[in-house]
Amino acid sequence: MEILGEALGYIAGICTAIVFLPQTIQTIKERNISGLSLTTYIIYCIGMVSWILYGIYLHSVQMMLFNSISLFFAVIILYMIITGKKANK
Repeated sequence: MEILGEALGYIAGICTAIVFLPQTIQTIKERNISGLSLTTYIIYCIGMVSWILYGIYLHSVQMMLFNSISLFFAVIILYMIITGKKANK
């Protein structure tokens, strides 16, 4: 039963980690941030940093790894939103 829990943890982690990959690729290709919310990405990044810190506290490699991957993609988009809004002003 423990192996099932580990497998579910990895499946959930992989899904969570790559959820922003399609959005990141599309945003980089199209350079279009018009439909993206700055507030949403700021809150999401804060949440991911919090999960990573919690993973460090728990010594959970899965939690640290998958949330770091997710944070990486979200930070790329966040950076593009911030720099794009500055360029439009």
